[in-house]
Amino acid sequence: MTTRKLRFTKVAILVVIIMSIGIIACNTASKDKTLFTAVEAFPVPERLAGQTHVLELRAEPMDTVRIAIIGLGMRGQEIVYRLSYIEGTKIVALADVVPANVEEAQKTLKELGRSEAVGYTGAEDWKTICERNDIDLVYVCTHWDLHTPIAVYAMEKGKHAAIEVPAALTIDEAWQLVNTAEKTRRHMIMLENCNYDFFEMATLNMAQKGLFGEIVHAEGAYIHDLRWLLFDEEKGYWDMWRLKHNQKEDGCLYPTHGLGPVAHALNIHRGDKMDYLVSVSSNQFGLTEYAKEKFGEDSDYAKAEYKKGDMSSTIIKTSKGKTILIQHNTTNPRPYSRIHMLSGTKGFAQKWPRTGISLEPDGHRYLSDKALDSLLKVYEHPIITEVGGKAKQVGGHGGMDFIMDYRLIYCLQNGLPLDMDVYDAAEWSAIIELSRVSVENQGMPVQVPDFTRGAWRELKTVTYFKNE
Repeated sequence: MTTRKLRFTKVAILVVIIMSIGIIACNTASKDKTLFTAVEAFPVPERLAGQTHVLELRAEPMDTVRIAIIGLGMRGQEIVYRLSYIEGTKIVALADVVPANVEEAQKTLKELGRSEAVGYTGAEDWKTICERNDIDLVYVCTHWDLHTPIAVYAMEKGKHAAIEVPAALTIDEAWQLVNTAEKTRRHMIMLENCNYDFFEMATLNMAQKGLFGEIVHAEGAYIHDLRWLLFDEEKGYWDMWRLKHNQKEDGCLYPTHGLGPVAHALNIHRGDKMDYLVSVSSNQFGLTEYAKEKFGEDSDYAKAEYKKGDMSSTIIKTSKGKTILIQHNTTNPRPYSRIHMLSGTKGFAQKWPRTGISLEPDGHRYLSDKALDSLLKVYEHPIITEVGGKAKQVGGHGGMDFIMDYRLIYCLQNGLPLDMDVYDAAEWSAIIELSRVSVENQGMPVQVPDFTRGAWRELKTVTYFKNE
């Protein structure tokens, strides 16, 4: 056989092999109707007979919102202070297993001219609080593991529930929140304060008014060096609970700060939904190295195993073909960042590491500082216009915490749907377990459950309601 014929024969064989692979792939795709099989499918349970969804739920209005605050650590103490500046609120009960925390909160109430609340210090006293008939809202600031149990019990006892992030740690807990809210018709809001930051609110307004065109891709993050706090036995997290989560779990353990604002800009479960995700993590380096340097190589902290990889990266695909990147890193020396990036067919906005916006017809360049300031004023969100000045005075992460509390109380007083609902809480928190499953399976896709059970098609946009 000549050299030319030999080459031709090899090429022909190669073409046949490629075509065969293509045919097999097409047949497989056509049988499965997807190009991938999720590693682990989390089934969507049937809604119980007689129940309906709670999208844009309205509850009876109330002149005064009577509140119990459970958990008075770092976040809880700040909440006592902020709520004391909101008219139409009454703090009825305070609870923490550390008696000194309850005493400190009582002191704050007294200094701000508020009446003393009933104090609780027992580990199970949150149940007694939820059973009281003089409380409308249970505000939960405990460690993560108690968020869902307290919220579920509060709703079952007829109370509205507001819980710090994340709302749930597992898919099962997320469904507990959804099913209980639908059964009881009580509000359940996860306190995602980052949705109310000034730039995030402005870009939400821009997105809703079409400034960016069709948003194609969004990014968010929680990049925050917490090593010193994770290992601080006196001033850190109670009973070292957050360090323990780093020891036993990998994945995106704290997704909601970055995800919340971009999810609203993308109208998640109001016309679109998260479809599936893939997630990968780096190995763990930061905690071990920090522990060796701070406590010595022979210390228990240095010898401990930490499962959480330093950098977690999760990519989410939506039903309408949008993508979202969420990153998580709390164990390396990096400047703080939540990224907050929106990229559309007509423009781009990003908060970190550089705050900037670019728009057609010169989308290749950032707007000048002067033009950016002008644009942000033009698109200042009406809620910021209304309460932004007071928010900066009262404080709380620059004022966004106060706006979050103000909006919660405003909506409850006026019988309006809350800005964030139980489906937000379930979806955003579900990333924790979904990412963990993907990481454990080398980044394979994992489907995101539809917590609205198809009702996401009934709405077209996120709405922050106001009385007309």
